[in-house]
Amino acid sequence: MYLRNREYNLGRAARFSGPLVVPARVGGYSLLRRCSLLIRKEKKITVFQHFFLENKTIGKMSIFPKISLRLEVEKYLKEGFMNKEVVSAFGKQEAERKFETLLNHLSHPPSFTTVRVNTHLASVQHVKDLLFDELQKQFNGLSVPILQHPDLQDVLLIPVIGPRKNIKKQHCEAVVGAQCGNAVLRGAHVYVPGIVSASKLMKAGDVISVYSDIKGKCKKGAKEFDGTKVFLGNGISELSRKEIFSGLPELKGIGIRMTEPIYLSPSFDNVLPSYLFLQNLPSAVVTHVLDPQPGEKILDLCAAPGGKTTHIAALMHDQGEVIALDKISNKVEKIKQNALLLGLNSIKAFCFDGTKALKLSTVKDAEGKPPFLPESFDRILLDAPCSGMGQRPNMVCSWTLKEVTSYQPLQRKLFTVAVELLKPGGVLVYSTCTITLAENEEQVAWALRTFPYLQLQPQEPQIGGEGMMGAGLSLEQLKQLQRFDPSVVPLRDTDIDSLRDARIEDMIWLANKDCIGFFIAKFIKCKST
Repeated sequence: MYLRNREYNLGRAARFSGPLVVPARVGGYSLLRRCSLLIRKEKKITVFQHFFLENKTIGKMSIFPKISLRLEVEKYLKEGFMNKEVVSAFGKQEAERKFETLLNHLSHPPSFTTVRVNTHLASVQHVKDLLFDELQKQFNGLSVPILQHPDLQDVLLIPVIGPRKNIKKQHCEAVVGAQCGNAVLRGAHVYVPGIVSASKLMKAGDVISVYSDIKGKCKKGAKEFDGTKVFLGNGISELSRKEIFSGLPELKGIGIRMTEPIYLSPSFDNVLPSYLFLQNLPSAVVTHVLDPQPGEKILDLCAAPGGKTTHIAALMHDQGEVIALDKISNKVEKIKQNALLLGLNSIKAFCFDGTKALKLSTVKDAEGKPPFLPESFDRILLDAPCSGMGQRPNMVCSWTLKEVTSYQPLQRKLFTVAVELLKPGGVLVYSTCTITLAENEEQVAWALRTFPYLQLQPQEPQIGGEGMMGAGLSLEQLKQLQRFDPSVVPLRDTDIDSLRDARIEDMIWLANKDCIGFFIAKFIKCKST
C-alpha cells in the first residue's frame, strides 16, 4: 500500500464522529467491510482483529532489518523469551517465532503517534480542533483522523501513514546518526547536530535523500558513505554542507526539513506546547493506573523528563503535592520548565538521588525537601531506569550484556526506598520501557517475596496484555500485570484509503497493540513497615 498522489479532503468528518472499519488489504482487495463481532477466546473481537491474530504473516513485510544487537545480548533476550514456562505452554517453535517477530517490530515505528492533552488548561475537544487545523497545514490539506482514546480520555491518537514506497531517491544525500534517524521515523525534522555526512555540493534549498547510519560507521563530515544505511525519506536542506560542518556551536536548529518521510507522522516541534505533551501510549496508561486523587501527596521517584509528573498533577486538578526527583540537574530543570509551560503549580522538582530519598533520622524537615521520612506519601510512581529495550523505532543497540543486566540491582534499591516511603494503604506503581523478564516479572516476584505486606492489584485501565511466564508467578498474578508487546500484531501498511473507511474500535485496538514495549505492575501496601 502507498499514499496516493491525489489528496482526500475528508473534512471535519475525519475527526470520526461515526463508526468506521479498517480494511486489511492484500493484492489490492479489501478483506474487511462493515462486519459483525466474533467471539474468540471468550472476548469480543472484530473480524479485523481476528484476521490479524490468525494471519500472522500477512501485513507489510519488514522494510528495515530487525534490531541489531550484540550476540551476547540477543542470546540473553532469547533465553528470557524462550524460558521453560513459555516453551512448555506454547511450544519452542511458537516461542521462537514470537521473539523474532518482536525484534522486527522494534526497528519499526508504532502505528500511531500519541499525544496527551493538558486538561488543566483546555478541554480535549478544543485541543482536538486546534490539532486538526495544525495537521491540515502540515499535511497540505490531507485530512488525517484524530481519535480520542475511549479508556484514556485525555489521550489523542494520530495514525502513522506508511511505509510509503513511491518516494524517489535523490542523488544528493545526507546521513544522520541512528538516534536522529529514529526521531525522523516518529515525525521529527533533522537537526544540525544529528547530521553526520552530506554530499559534496549540497546547498541550502536542495532536495536531499536522508539515510540513517544504523551501525555508527560514518565519519563526521564525510562527503559520501557506502556503508550500511537505511533510507528515511526526502527533505529540503536549510543549510549548505559548508554551513553544517562549520563547527559553529550555535548551529542547533533544523538542518533538513523532511518533506517526504517514508513514515508520515506529524511534527510537534513547538506545536500547541501548553496544551499537548508527546507521549507513548503506555506511558499515559501508567498515570491512570496510579489514579492520583486531589489533595494527595505523591512521589515520582525517577521523574525526568516530567511527562508522567505533569500528568499526575493534571489528573489531580493541580490540587495536592507532587514531588518529582531526578539526580541529573538539567533534567530537573526540564521538569520545572514543563510544569511552568503547562501551568501546573502543585509540582516540586528536586535534583536528588532516588536511592537516598529515605530520611534515616526522625527529625522532621520543615521545608519539604528530600530526603523524606518513612510513610510520607499516599502514592508513589517508580518509572524505573531500565535497559530501554522496548523503545521503537530502534534499529541498533550497541550495549554490552553487562550494561543491559546492570539495571536490576538499581531498580531493587529504588523499589525498597519506595516501599519505605509509602503510607499503609498507599499505592505503588512500578513501570519500565523494556521487554526483559529480569526487569519486569522477575522484579514483581522478588518484591512479593521480599515485602510480604505488599499485594499485587488489578489495573484500570487494562489495555496491555498479561505478564510473561518465566518468573514463577501464578496465572492469576500474571493477569494483574500489563505487558505491552508489539509482536502480538503483524507489521502492516497504512494508507489514506484504509483510514477513510476505518472503524474507530478497530483503530483503537491496533493502537493498543502496536506501541512500544512496556511493563506496569501495581501494588498496595497493606500495613506499616
